[in-house]
Amino acid sequence: MATAKDRAVLQTIFNPSTPFGDIPGLDEEEEAAAIQGEGGAFASELLEQVKDLELQGVLAAESGDVNTALERFSQAIRLLPERASCYNNRAQAFRLKGDVAGALQDLDTALRLSRGTGRVACQCFVQRGLLNVLRGHEDNARQDFEQGARLGSPFARHQLVLMNPYSALCNQMLMEMMRKLQNPDIQGSI
Repeated sequence: MATAKDRAVLQTIFNPSTPFGDIPGLDEEEEAAAIQGEGGAFASELLEQVKDLELQGVLAAESGDVNTALERFSQAIRLLPERASCYNNRAQAFRLKGDVAGALQDLDTALRLSRGTGRVACQCFVQRGLLNVLRGHEDNARQDFEQGARLGSPFARHQLVLMNPYSALCNQMLMEMMRKLQNPDIQGSI
């Protein structure tokens, strides 16, 4: 039986560009510590019920039923309005539905509740950064990706590299040089 860390390693190998670090089981210890750090603010039965609703929402979204996903995430929020994860998940569903304003509002709420730290905050910064890129707000996107990178997101670090014009030029030159080394008959300038 593979451990959570084993599954995380395999997920990273097979899906290296996973944007949100959504590696099942990777941060179970971190989440448990966060729950303990909140002084047991969430009753365990209620927390389990909310996690179950979140899982139902994720599965509904993955199967294309975004409306059901939104319902499940909203139910979870009604039960535990202080849980940042619920807002982050609902933001993703709003984004899938095309409701950027709703997604941004939930991301802001999740960041406030998480105090800008931890796995949920990391996911929020990355998700908000992507929305800002789509909206053409590059400076805001860069700030969000910087925050996500500080919280450990390899995807956010990669986005920052892509947003850097000097880095993009160097990558282009390096790729051209590699092509020429692999096939010296190719014409062109470096």
